[in-house]
Amino acid sequence: MTGKGPGLYEMFDERFRTGRCMNGDADLEVLHTGCRWAEGPVYVPAWRQVVWSDIPNDRMLRWDEETGAVGVFRRSAGHTNGNTLDRQGRLITCEQGNRRVTRTEHDGTVTVLADRWQGKRLNSPNDVTVKSDGSIWFSDPDFGITSDYEGHRADSEIGANNVYRVDPATGEVRLVADSFGAPNGLVFSADERQLYVSDTRAGHVRVFDVRDDGTLSDGKVFADAAGRPDARFDNLRFDDGGRLWVAAMGDGVHCYDPDGTLIGRLVVPETVANIAWGGAKRNRLFIAAETSLYSAVMAVTGTHPTGPGHRRWVERPV
Repeated sequence: MTGKGPGLYEMFDERFRTGRCMNGDADLEVLHTGCRWAEGPVYVPAWRQVVWSDIPNDRMLRWDEETGAVGVFRRSAGHTNGNTLDRQGRLITCEQGNRRVTRTEHDGTVTVLADRWQGKRLNSPNDVTVKSDGSIWFSDPDFGITSDYEGHRADSEIGANNVYRVDPATGEVRLVADSFGAPNGLVFSADERQLYVSDTRAGHVRVFDVRDDGTLSDGKVFADAAGRPDARFDNLRFDDGGRLWVAAMGDGVHCYDPDGTLIGRLVVPETVANIAWGGAKRNRLFIAAETSLYSAVMAVTGTHPTGPGHRRWVERPV
């Protein structure tokens, strides 16, 4: 082990040290525990709160940065999973149980953005990101319909697990990438010319070129779990040094150099589901892991959840 604290950092490549990735907190801070399966954290700067999902308990929770208090944000929430903010600071949510993607308006009402493709019900939307043109991109694996634990058991009407794009002008839901075992986390590069998508069942992260018309290339493998048999990739976040941080479930939080090299990881005592950057300086990493929400203040700065190209926080209220 290499690092400041008892096992928090593990270095595989010198770039993990020289890139200041190990210069943050020596230990993780436990912000809350008592979930059944914590997922989908997003930092809402206008509130200075983290909103996240507790999928089997069918609720969304929120943690207040000023007071440390935790409360219920929404109950009977549709077994929500991934969350992000759009360019107007509205909450965009994947509802596994309701098999849809929704937006919470500033007045608290909920708008359905996508629930079908070509007339067929979606499987169980998992993670979501927003491009600077307002288009909404989301993954749709079958995790929420394989059992009643994180949704409602049902047959897939589509028969495949895909990635989709919602057109900001027309609301059209378009298939943009297929041939996945189970697409999960997704995030754009800083210039939005690439889309990175994790495939939990295939054990890798694929990167696609984004064409001007909103379609994608066939994609190639950026990183895989070879040599890390416990790693199962979930959601993804960039820091402003171009490094990709990956929730690797059974193997903590991975950090990949822009060339795809695994340079280090954070060791987390529970199975990591999702990660998100937040705090006033965007240098606090929030980790949803099994029963708990953790955080660590880092020496590197994360990028905004609506996309690495968006360099400032949205200040308007959700």
